[in-house]
Amino acid sequence: MTPPSTVPPAPERPEQNRVELDPPATTAPKDEGAAPPERREQRRADAPDIQQRLDRLIEEVGGDPASFDGRMVRELLIAGLKLIPDGRDSGELKLITAAVKELRYAYRVFGQYPEPHKVTIFGSARTRADHPDYTAAVEFSRLMADRNWMVITGAGDGIMKAGHVGPGRKSSFGVAIRLPFETTANDVIAGDDKLIHFRYFFTRKLMFISQAEAVALFPGGFGTLDEAYEVLTLIQTGKASMIPVVLLEGAGGAYWQQWQRFTMDGLLARGMISPEDLNLYHVAHTPRDAAEHIVRFYRVYHSSRYVRDDLVIRMKHRLRDADVSRLNDEFAVLVKKGAIVQRGALDAEDDNRDLPRLVFHHTRYKYGLVRKLIDRINECPGPEQEPV
Repeated sequence: MTPPSTVPPAPERPEQNRVELDPPATTAPKDEGAAPPERREQRRADAPDIQQRLDRLIEEVGGDPASFDGRMVRELLIAGLKLIPDGRDSGELKLITAAVKELRYAYRVFGQYPEPHKVTIFGSARTRADHPDYTAAVEFSRLMADRNWMVITGAGDGIMKAGHVGPGRKSSFGVAIRLPFETTANDVIAGDDKLIHFRYFFTRKLMFISQAEAVALFPGGFGTLDEAYEVLTLIQTGKASMIPVVLLEGAGGAYWQQWQRFTMDGLLARGMISPEDLNLYHVAHTPRDAAEHIVRFYRVYHSSRYVRDDLVIRMKHRLRDADVSRLNDEFAVLVKKGAIVQRGALDAEDDNRDLPRLVFHHTRYKYGLVRKLIDRINECPGPEQEPV
């Protein structure tokens, strides 16, 4: 067995563009009351001596069991060991094991490209190459690559292939799903190191959304609408970081006009969504309009996260005091107590500490207004600039 002292330290990880909005202090469930009690005679996987042995294993592969990351790995190992006395059947164990392996591999692939912004493109695999939607997807993805963004698609044909044709193989990721009727990736991304095959839709969708700083939606079927509503729901409920979501299609199309009518008449008019939720997406007129909308979202805004109940919005430069005052007046409904304050990094933050912040005690609702707040921030000039 290799002594711990000879294991090289883990490489320093570069800061990601996308950070988790509300990172957990622990992965332990708040309430496990619905599960059956553990049997007294079973050996507990979280017993102190077993935890000590797990800590030694973590050290032997170069980890620090006292660090936050080390504690997370220990909890993951303990959860795995608990599956034995739980008596999970082979099918359930296969699902859990495959899902963890898929996620680990996918994170390793994406982890090699932390700096470029990435846009996920959803749309139909059935769209023909001579269709206006295909042409629009090629143009949009090319425009994003021209702005140094990388593109993530499902690696199939139709809109997915168009999203790879625009930027080319070098700037493309393929996130494929194993289906009996879709056995190969499109010829742009096939064989590339950035092509990842998934067994499960839920692990695939997690990577689609967690790795992207923007989402572009083209017309599609059940799968596309499922992806559209999932990303909108995650942002609407504060379960995912705020990102721009653009809806676009080829010249002469009416797909999103029909969807918008359903949204207004079937959802908003019946009180099933709130008026501010309409801020969560943008129906683009052209591929250029969609690309400019995405880039504009990051003009001043950088990223955001929660530190306890404080919403921390990082910015690329400080705002003028008058603009901070104006934001307080317009968005007072988002502040539970106190005010929106401009300051430096909080003690609990360990990334992007050089960026200025807007910090306030958030009510944890009306995320559509948070989206509008970010738009207002992006309209603000720097301390010595003119308004846009």
